[in-house]
Formats: sequence, C-alpha cells, structure tokens
Amino acid sequence: MTNQKLYHAHIEACVEAMNACNLSYVANLKEYNLEKLCECIRITRECAEICSFTAQSLSQGSQFAGEIAELCAKVCEACIAECAKHDNQHSRECIEACRYCVEMCKDLMVAV
Repeated sequence: MTNQKLYHAHIEACVEAMNACNLSYVANLKEYNLEKLCECIRITRECAEICSFTAQSLSQGSQFAGEIAELCAKVCEACIAECAKHDNQHSRECIEACRYCVEMCKDLMVAV
C-alpha cells in the first residue's frame, strides 16, 4: 500500500485544516480592527503552512511522519486557542477543522 493511501484520512484532515485556516486568515484581513486580530492572523497563516507541509510530507512518505504530525498537532492546538477568542463563523470553522486535524495527527503519532 502506498503512503498516500495509507495516510489518506490524515492528509485530508491536514488539507481541510489548511483550507479553514486560510479562509479565516483572509476573513480576518478584511476586518476593520486588525490590531485586535493580529495574533489570530499570524497563527492561522502559520497553521495553514504547517498543515500544508504535513500533508505534503505524508503524501511523500516522510520518515519523520510522526514528528511532523506532532508539530502539526501543536500548531493546530495553538490555532484553536487563539480562534476561540473570536466569535465569528470562520473562526468556529477553523476550530472545528483544526480539532479534527489534531485528532488525526495524534492517531498518526501512535500508528507510526
């Protein structure tokens, strides 16, 4: 079985979190009170990048899959904590996608 098939659900979770983070990032940039959202903008962008990197690494069969998944889970947890401070739909969607990504990353860490 190829790594991409083996990690299919994990890759999808990372891509979903990446997309939700990117949408939240862009939505936050359109707000008027950017100073209030500065940390949320930073962490959603960073989380999107880490989730993208994780999906790419898993699809390429990285020997560091467990360590990369651990980092991804940590960044997603930080993103969840920051987005929870903001009451809007895109933050809630980001939280939901990141929670699932954390769950899948932790599953991967145990499996590897």
